Amino acid sequence: MRRAYAIAAVTLALDQASKIAVVDIMDLRTLGEIEVAPPYLVLRMAWNRGINFGLFSGGGDAGRWILVAIALVVTLWVWRWAARILRDRPPRAGLIAASAGLLAGGAIGNAIDRLLRPEAAVADFINMSCCGFSNPYAFNVADIAIFAGIAGLLLLAPPPKASEADQKRIPPGPGME
Repeated sequence: MRRAYAIAAVTLALDQASKIAVVDIMDLRTLGEIEVAPPYLVLRMAWNRGINFGLFSGGGDAGRWILVAIALVVTLWVWRWAARILRDRPPRAGLIAASAGLLAGGAIGNAIDRLLRPEAAVADFINMSCCGFSNPYAFNVADIAIFAGIAGLLLLAPPPKASEADQKRIPPGPGME
């Protein structure tokens, strides 16, 4: 789990540093948009009070606290679940730990935005478009980490083991008697 903790800390630091650099130092909050390599990369300010793509953004202050609580509960659950999986030292344990760290670091980074930013929202600013497709959405480093962490856990984590009681209830298939 040390690897997961280290990756979570690095992810959190990169997320918060990128937000400070772009939103505060480069003053994207005031400028609204900075074209870096249009249309492939544009820094476009968006305050997300909901979850992905602004879903559930109408909850006001109560919604903000609910989303912070969900982020913390999910992070604690992922830590516990990953620790249980990693105890058995499965194949690709390092990648599983890295995925858990990415997910946790990203979730905590976005929760910090909701708690500490005056807008009480997540600072999203990365906008990428390509090939005639104009993407209306923005995201941040934490969002990338959350996505990569979830994908890694789904692809790499071993399937759950059936309990002895479950195994006794499942009749053997043909040729397995």
